[in-house]
Parts: sequence; C-alpha cells; structure tokens
Amino acid sequence: MLDYAQARRLMVDCQLRTFDVNDNAVLDAFDTIPRERFVPQGREDFAYIDQTLRLGGGDGDARFLPAPMVLARLIQALAIRPGTRVLDVATGYGYAAALMSRLGAHVVALEAVPDLAAAARERLAGTAEVIEGPLAAGAPGSGPFDAILVGGRVEVRPQSLLDQLADGGRLACVMGRERAAKATLFVRAGDAFGARPLFDASVPALSAFAAEAGFSF
Repeated sequence: MLDYAQARRLMVDCQLRTFDVNDNAVLDAFDTIPRERFVPQGREDFAYIDQTLRLGGGDGDARFLPAPMVLARLIQALAIRPGTRVLDVATGYGYAAALMSRLGAHVVALEAVPDLAAAARERLAGTAEVIEGPLAAGAPGSGPFDAILVGGRVEVRPQSLLDQLADGGRLACVMGRERAAKATLFVRAGDAFGARPLFDASVPALSAFAAEAGFSF
C-alpha cells in the first residue's frame, strides 16, 4: 500500500519546491491536506503524480484536478492570508478549497455538477461553504471576494467572475487555447482589471468559459 504521507512530502519537495513554490504556508498546506481523499475511489494511488486527474462529470462538463505544481503556483499567486474571502470555481471534490481553508481563508466552493458538489460537501465537512450552481454566474450573493480561483482552463475573459472581486481583489486561472494557455493573474483596481501572465500551463477547459466559434484573442 502506498505511504501517502511520504507521497505528500515527495510531492512538496520534488514537484512544488522545484517549480518556484516558495510560500511556506502554501507548502505546509500541500504537505498537510490528504490529496488522496479528493480523487475518485480507486484512484487514490494516482493522487500524487505530476499530472492532471479526471474527477468526473459528463463529456461536456468534465472536472479535473490540476497537477500539484500548477495548482500550487495559482494559489500562491493569490497571496491568501487568514481572513481572505475566496471563491473556488469548479471545486470538483474540494481539494483546492481545503488547501485555501488551511491557509485561513473563508472559502465558498462553487460546483455545477450535483454529484461532485455533494462529494465536496462531504469531504470538506464544514471547513468551506459548498454551493451548487452555474460556474459562469459565480456566487454574487456571497461576495465580494478578495480572491477567486478557477479550477480549469478558460478560453474567454471571465468577466462575470471579475465583477465579483473586491477592490484590490485577485483572480487566478489558466487562460487561452490549449497549448497557448497561460496561468494568468487578474487584479482589480476600482473598475479596471489588470492581467499578468505567470507561466505556461495545460489544464482541460471548462465548458462554462468556452470561446464561441470563430473567436480569437
């Protein structure tokens, strides 16, 4: 049987630290939260590989758990501190929400797939609020948010989510078309939004943020 505690330590030392993840609180969260609890039953031994894992959902609305180093860099970019109000979009089984809760954030986890929302609610066990609804709508009744994490690739600017940021708030996502996609950090300043590419990243797209046919950047 795989030693999951050892697998977590190896993930932190060999995947995260070598990919410019240097925030000690983020490293501690990844070393503490049992990633194997947030994957489908029978897939626990694959939880710590350096790859994206499919969680569930239909072909048009599938959910994936990003590779550890991609997720860690996105969370690190959000600069989460105790008391930060966070929206986790496309939470899947709730792994990212658990990590950000460990960092002291007040997390609202949004999921559109009913089975996954139920699974996240069970696994998070009151450490984060799980709500079910369309991803593109966000959670305006629970905002504004200091930080928003999108758990999948967006092909278009997620303006409906950006509008739910507080002034000075940050949104981290992977944005673009397939191999051209980049992890991107948006920052709100009043009614303006700045965007900064962080690193190349590959994660599956979310249908809720798909570009219309003929759309190009």
